[in-house]
Amino acid sequence: MKGSKNLKMKAARVAAGLSQAELADKVGVTRQTIGLIEAGGYNPTLNLCIHICRELGVTLNDLFWDEQERQ
Repeated sequence: MKGSKNLKMKAARVAAGLSQAELADKVGVTRQTIGLIEAGGYNPTLNLCIHICRELGVTLNDLFWDEQERQ
């Protein structure tokens, strides 16, 4: 995922009505970390991915699985 934008995460965050800062506060990271994940500049730990998914009410596959990488 590193290097590619995570538009699915951004869309889920916006759909949940959260700003980057609000999501960051809920999962215990900085707003910059959320911004970097969405921009593809940071590869989050599995633990952080799980926390983000729980807060957004989605699965790991919903946010972090790329069908193109699978093929």
